[in-house]
Amino acid sequence: MPEMPEVQGLVDFLNERLTGVAFAKLSVGNIAALKTYDPPIDALRGEEVLDVSRHGKFIDIRTGSAHLVFHLAKAGWLRWYDTVSTTLIRPGKSPIALRVAFEDGSGFDLTEAGTKKSLAVYVVRSPADVPGIARLGPDPLDGFSRDDLAVILASRRTQIKGVLRDQSIIAGIGNAYSDEILHAAKMSPYALAANLAEDEVTRLYDAMIATLTEAVTEASGKPPADLKDAKRRRMRVHGRRGETCPVCGDTVLSVFFADNSLEYCPTCQTNGKKLADRRLSRLLK
Repeated sequence: MPEMPEVQGLVDFLNERLTGVAFAKLSVGNIAALKTYDPPIDALRGEEVLDVSRHGKFIDIRTGSAHLVFHLAKAGWLRWYDTVSTTLIRPGKSPIALRVAFEDGSGFDLTEAGTKKSLAVYVVRSPADVPGIARLGPDPLDGFSRDDLAVILASRRTQIKGVLRDQSIIAGIGNAYSDEILHAAKMSPYALAANLAEDEVTRLYDAMIATLTEAVTEASGKPPADLKDAKRRRMRVHGRRGETCPVCGDTVLSVFFADNSLEYCPTCQTNGKKLADRRLSRLLK
């Protein structure tokens, strides 16, 4: 799943290429991906792009009258073309959920792999009209302080891994970067948020800002085709089960859930203990 750094990389790439360029054609390949009907998607034709921005993990292409907003979900991606294909999309016959063509001949496809389709596209008059954006918590790289984090954590007696991933609490962090942040903070993913000591809150905040800032910097300037591999190369524990922790040399372990997993280093994060492979483990620190 693309998270804040990769989404910001896409935003920077699109902003550079699309500002001042008008929409020519939008073709829906998966009608279920289009979540709005007013304004209609065809209303964007001829509209000039003013800018491209990010709200959490949502990408927002703004024109003078509307916004094309999309969320790539777990298996979605953006494929950019300097010359977009004119081949007719056959709904339900390809992974393309939406094809967007611009008047300079460029464009992109929004694609989604797998059978579970969660990619979402909206055409709205204001980003606040998108329910997922309206519910977003603060962006950790936009004026978010250590004290802001402390206030958030103090009232939540839930595992810190879940707090970091909850978009209504903190926007933009997903499964991968929550693993990386907790590894950098030397903290168990099962630690209860409300039980963190002052120095642990500080350590978590510093790890969050440093991890995300570095990742955003690395993603900036990369074309969409390179962002996924660049993300994988940056990971120290996420997706590294069975590999060696680059900090201490221990073996990275996983905890599996119904539709995802988390990765951690026992030596760095749990005092050498293995986390039980279930959500309700009593191992908290």
